[in-house]
Amino acid sequence: MSIFWEIHQDLPREGPGDNAFTRKAFEMITGLPPQPRILDIGCGPGMQTIELALISNGRITAVDNHQPFLDVLSQRTQAAGLSGRIETLNQSMFSLDFPKNGFDLIWSEGAIYIMGFRKGLCEWREFLKPHGYIAVSECSWLKRNPPEDLKGFWDTAYPGMVSIEENSRIIQDCGYSEMGHFVLPESAWWQDYYDPLIQRVKMLREKYAGDPEAQGELDNELEEIEIYRKYHEYYGYVFYVMQRTPVIDTVTCPQ
Repeated sequence: MSIFWEIHQDLPREGPGDNAFTRKAFEMITGLPPQPRILDIGCGPGMQTIELALISNGRITAVDNHQPFLDVLSQRTQAAGLSGRIETLNQSMFSLDFPKNGFDLIWSEGAIYIMGFRKGLCEWREFLKPHGYIAVSECSWLKRNPPEDLKGFWDTAYPGMVSIEENSRIIQDCGYSEMGHFVLPESAWWQDYYDPLIQRVKMLREKYAGDPEAQGELDNELEEIEIYRKYHEYYGYVFYVMQRTPVIDTVTCPQ
């Protein structure tokens, strides 16, 4: 895993996104208190965490299980003058330790796939206040009948990926009311994620010349990028914004 972290360290983001779309998703939420309590799950280096703090006037607990990402976020927090508003916590999303009904808003950009969309929404629901909100971005199919090489790639990389319509049904099944969704444009994949990643791969090609294992990891990164370049009309990241519904908690979470 050392080469993986070396590939991804110090990138602006760890997945597709942009501050403008963080704001767009946040603006879809109505009814938050003046200083909401926010949980950012899988925060990575925290570009969106900083933006959330600036636009929400809230207090944010930012969770990730890779300490170097949290260290970068702490530095960014201090530089932005937000040290009293953002707390970082090294914790796995599979074993979150928070009281029930503690947060007004849960945020997760490009990370819920680690648990799976249904499992994440189901298990995180208990941390929300009764009418709290969740906003997540999730890789989703945009068109039916993808080409075989594209389907084969994602069957291996993320077999749980489904369509927007299916994710909307999952949202309802897990005890939420969907407030809306939107697809991130191509620019959100390139500017702060793939373009810097390509430059990092080029640099590491030279550093690890003659190391077949490291070169294989670099090939994997470029394969994903080329798949998106070729087939971006078939899939993309979609921001889903939803509110916890006041139903009796009989939702059964997948194991």
